[in-house]
Amino acid sequence: MSEFGKSSTAEEVTAGIDLTGRLALVTGVNSGIGFETMRVLAKRGAHVIGTARTLEKATDAARRVEGAVTPLACELENQESIRACAAAVARVGRPLDICIANAGIMALPKLEQVNGIEKQFATNHLGHFLLVRLLQPQIEAARSARVVIVSSAAHVQAPTAGIEFDNLSGERGYRAWRAYGQSKLANILFAKALAQRLGGRRSVNALHPGVIGTNLGRHMNPVIAGVLGVAMRLFSKSIEQGAATSCYVATRPEVGVMTGQYFSDCEVIEPSRAARDERLGERLWDVSEQLTGLV
Repeated sequence: MSEFGKSSTAEEVTAGIDLTGRLALVTGVNSGIGFETMRVLAKRGAHVIGTARTLEKATDAARRVEGAVTPLACELENQESIRACAAAVARVGRPLDICIANAGIMALPKLEQVNGIEKQFATNHLGHFLLVRLLQPQIEAARSARVVIVSSAAHVQAPTAGIEFDNLSGERGYRAWRAYGQSKLANILFAKALAQRLGGRRSVNALHPGVIGTNLGRHMNPVIAGVLGVAMRLFSKSIEQGAATSCYVATRPEVGVMTGQYFSDCEVIEPSRAARDERLGERLWDVSEQLTGLV
């Protein structure tokens, strides 16, 4: 049982950990828990590659952090941008010790698509799937790499089928939270499938960061956002607390021997039944490879 919990902060869970000489990558560093994750990893000595949708946003975030930070653009709904980002990381010429897939969008009120795919699935899952797969040579070159996929407890709101492979466009009925849940379920399934493929040689885990008042909900219906705002004031974590589980999974020695797990509040918990469905995960892997041009 972990000594840390819901109220722990990212600085607290990394206290005493020296990341000097480690190379880390964090997506979505322009604000929220992505920025805090980058800040704390850099504070502990890591050289952090921080990505955002534009180089301007990534650079602005990097300027606000003490330590070694390299900003890069990575627009997760644009596969050309993802490939350019991965190529830039490869040119650094170092193993990638920590890779945190943090960025995301949530509960778009109306159906939006990217290349014919519902935007939340395309961004939250396919974008990170492609990025991590392209970075896999650098990840496997590291002696004890950690891959951290930020999911959500909202994965339980995914469709009954888990992943609606016959409706990835969202055109056969779109509901904002169901689509968001599907993308977050895909995050967990991807983490588990990658962990299986790496065979314990690297640590690959997913997590729920908690309910945090960030700009993740910027696309939400204003009425729903208002209701959730009240709930967040009652139950939410601070950004410092929200980044804790990401930093815990990415850095703590005891997690280095764990892989294919799902964490919340710095503890391993059991995700939904669909998230534990290996056949569903394998089908998702195959479809994701096709949609990202990796086959």
